Amino acid sequence: MEVSTTLSRKEAVLSFVWQHALLLVSIYLMTLGVVLCIKSDLGSSVISSLPLSLSIAGARGLAPALTVGGYTIVMNFVLVGLQIAVLRSRFNPMQLSQLVIGFVFGWLIDINMMLTDWLECATVISRIATQFAGCAVMGVGIALEVRCGSVAMPGEGFPVALSRVTGVAFPRVKIVVDTVLVVLAVVSSYLFFGRWAWNIVGPGTLFAMIFVGLEIKLLNPYLGWFDRLLSYRPGFRRYIVGLARFIYRRNPKD
Repeated sequence: MEVSTTLSRKEAVLSFVWQHALLLVSIYLMTLGVVLCIKSDLGSSVISSLPLSLSIAGARGLAPALTVGGYTIVMNFVLVGLQIAVLRSRFNPMQLSQLVIGFVFGWLIDINMMLTDWLECATVISRIATQFAGCAVMGVGIALEVRCGSVAMPGEGFPVALSRVTGVAFPRVKIVVDTVLVVLAVVSSYLFFGRWAWNIVGPGTLFAMIFVGLEIKLLNPYLGWFDRLLSYRPGFRRYIVGLARFIYRRNPKD
């Protein structure tokens, strides 16, 4: 019985590590998509619009000089703080792990900004292609992140908290929160630059809001392979070949 308990604990640890390793991959894809949208100069994604505006203002000495990722981390921390304020005693302390996820998300944005430093979109075609690629990659990352079933991103956790308190359906609250973030980005661009900065909130931002949601709906029925990957338990007796067979084996019902 003691051996069985030890093995179950080992399995639980391996499962936790494996789940969060895949979550890290998912977040990396999300941040890569975010960065590509920024690089397109057609408008950033919703989650990065306000941090991008503040970062550009910081580079001009109009605000604290933080990177896009730095301001994203600050914003994520604020969103977690708002969850605590809204939920009060109903806030689950385990949700504080969103702070870790929010930090990693912002850090990976800066990593991807450095990795894509060479990318310049000088033509309209290259801008459209980069925006499309960014939205596509971001959609894949979000779809996989949701499948991981771990702690929610702060940008999702706050709408969930508002939905619990108000009783309004999550999708509607999410739309309202996203809209507020975009409006704040537009207001900040007027405050800092005296104009609407289309490279911050532009047609690409609207495209991202519509396209990413549709992409996730289209991808979900085809992500059974990722569910099987999530249920895989790495160990010393299992090798890469076994993992590949496990992922791509045929469904018995086929």
